[in-house]
Amino acid sequence: MRFLNSLAAVAVLAGPAMAADPVPSMTVTGEGQVQVAPDMATVMLGVTNDAASARAALDANSKAVAALLKELAASGIEARDIQTSGLSLGPRIDYSSGGASQKVVGYTASNMVTVEVRALDRLGGILDSVVNEGANTLSGISFGLQDPVPATDEARKAAVADAGRKAALYAAAAGVRLGKVLSIAEAGGQAMPMPMAAGAFAKDAAAVPVSAGQLSVGASVSVVYELAE
Repeated sequence: MRFLNSLAAVAVLAGPAMAADPVPSMTVTGEGQVQVAPDMATVMLGVTNDAASARAALDANSKAVAALLKELAASGIEARDIQTSGLSLGPRIDYSSGGASQKVVGYTASNMVTVEVRALDRLGGILDSVVNEGANTLSGISFGLQDPVPATDEARKAAVADAGRKAALYAAAAGVRLGKVLSIAEAGGQAMPMPMAAGAFAKDAAAVPVSAGQLSVGASVSVVYELAE
């Protein structure tokens, strides 16, 4: 009984504190962006072969891909930066006659690899060399950062500063005074790459010109400020 009475006393004492009015506050979202030069590229390229039979198409494709991988290694691309990303083998159908008379006229084998190039000054030469070794398909190029943390941190700082600027503006307009920061939460951020369109290579093409441009690295934060009259 004494134990229950003690609990009741604690509950009575805690009641007024728990019922205190919430602190007036304002929540503001801040956005920050920085522009940086990329230092790596991700390329999806490969080989597509046509032949009269599935076996012949696959054999020709396997030989060409082996030469492609060998050339990538010779160009200084490490094994960790090369990954098979698409492998297909299928019939080519003649649809010109229509109806039920459609027939198989051959087979197509395709093998795509995703390659990360960490030396952008060599990207154009690498693309040119793999074309000479049989690569005839390019599905796209995107640029990025090997270590995005420094740029992202700068964007985060800019986002917090933006939130503070907005909060001061709103507080002045409302006739209140900003107090301390109650909480900060990251809402998200990303690096926006510069993609290149898909296309096909020609073996007699000149060295491939590549322009990396810049990346826009962004961050967003939600900041809660205490308000005072």
